Amino acid sequence: MRRKKIQLLGFFGMTVSMCVLATWYNYWLRHYVGFPVFYGLTFFFANFGPNATTFVVPAEIFPARLRSMCHGISAAAGKAGAIVGAFEFLYASQPKDPAKVDKGYSPGIGMQGSLFVMAGINLLGILFTLLVPESNGKSLEELSEETEAEEPAGTAGDDVKEEVGTASATRDDSTV
Repeated sequence: MRRKKIQLLGFFGMTVSMCVLATWYNYWLRHYVGFPVFYGLTFFFANFGPNATTFVVPAEIFPARLRSMCHGISAAAGKAGAIVGAFEFLYASQPKDPAKVDKGYSPGIGMQGSLFVMAGINLLGILFTLLVPESNGKSLEELSEETEAEEPAGTAGDDVKEEVGTASATRDDSTV
């Protein structure tokens, strides 16, 4: 499968799973079987899609001269985003009712609202994935558009060979 397709399917699966969890959140509170199934599907699609392509795509789409630096920046940005997302979810998922909020936290948008926000973030992931170039089946040189043009006969490379050949043919070895 192409990397872009894998990432799109992963984000789409996560979006659908989060929407199902959020839409019927009160139902899942009474019927425990469905919540872990859809939550598990969310993890499956996260690991199948964006998690699998997170390490491959940045290593391929950046120009060769900047590849390692940009891949490092990309990895750092991903980890920073994960930290921010984890802490924000902790605060945002707090109940709206101040009496039910965990000690030390302020009221949030609730679990259902947080699940809808995550579905929206996954939808943004789909949109951003559409901007990423497909890298599967292409060489790194093609992706970075750094292919060298073929030199026609009589170019600088040929002249150097001729000069070297001429110099060695006219060299006087009699003094050695």
